[in-house]
Amino acid sequence: MSATPFAFPIKVLPEDIDFMGHVNNARYLNWVQDAVLAHWRKLAPAEEVASKAWVALKHEITYRKPAFLEDDVIAQTVLEHFQGARAFYLTVIRRGEEVLAEVKSSWCCIDAQTLRPARIGDHLRGFFFPDV
Repeated sequence: MSATPFAFPIKVLPEDIDFMGHVNNARYLNWVQDAVLAHWRKLAPAEEVASKAWVALKHEITYRKPAFLEDDVIAQTVLEHFQGARAFYLTVIRRGEEVLAEVKSSWCCIDAQTLRPARIGDHLRGFFFPDV
């Protein structure tokens, strides 16, 4: 059961480029974080966005092709499932039809005040999985 994919446009900037003339590998993880958090902010109710935060637990990244300055890149992220306080995402970073990187990641939802893990309740699932 996966949610509808969310497209997050990316503009490659001069500060993203490393000594080899392409986007630094670490920058891809920033893009994944930006895409996942934008997805959360777009679909979750405002009170949930205000009361919860996300921390990354794990990223597994496969680099396919480099990105370069001024490339138009899209990070397409999809929430695959929730389990307790964790969310599991697949993010594919593309330039047009070319896959640049694929990232499997897991995130922990935390209460913004206590900084303790916060379960993802059934009331939130409907926002991300409307057909369930």
